[in-house]
Amino acid sequence: MNAVQPQHKKVSRRARVALGGAVLGAVALAGFGAVSANASAPAAAPAAAAAVSAPAKATTTSTHLTIDAATRAAQAALDAAEKENQRVTVAVVDRNGNTLVTLRGDGAGPQSYESAERKAYTAVSWNAPTSELAERLKQAPNLKDIPGTLFLAGGVPVTAQNAPIAGIGVAGAPSGALDEKFAQAGAEAVAAGR
Repeated sequence: MNAVQPQHKKVSRRARVALGGAVLGAVALAGFGAVSANASAPAAAPAAAAAVSAPAKATTTSTHLTIDAATRAAQAALDAAEKENQRVTVAVVDRNGNTLVTLRGDGAGPQSYESAERKAYTAVSWNAPTSELAERLKQAPNLKDIPGTLFLAGGVPVTAQNAPIAGIGVAGAPSGALDEKFAQAGAEAVAAGR
């Protein structure tokens, strides 16, 4: 018996590529339809946040030293030190302890920069000259552990209406008493408006 074998037509390579492309296209189109069907019903957009006005009784106003006054204070302190041939750094910080101005005099030691900032920060934080605060360490020695502070003479606060608004710190003279004398000259320049 002769078995009859079915005749398979050979499909050309070009036809197979075209057929495969058509199948892939149909699958992709079906997937796109499913995605676009989901996207056709948009979700509710979140509401934009509105500005809220705080009532007057929930706020406070504070006074800050201007950059011009801070610069004058730093320059006056540096000038006072230079008159006595002292090489110092002067820092002025605002009420929050942020540095407004730092002037490093010619020949001032590298340690004086950070020391001046820390003295100014300490003076404004406690609204007292750092020479007074150094005395307080005898009763409360742990004060020196507060980050950013330096309980050595050379820092003075600047006040407005009895509230601290800035601190002036000087470092680099051979004694804290001299540093504080120069810082005081800076504070007096603010008071005089010069």
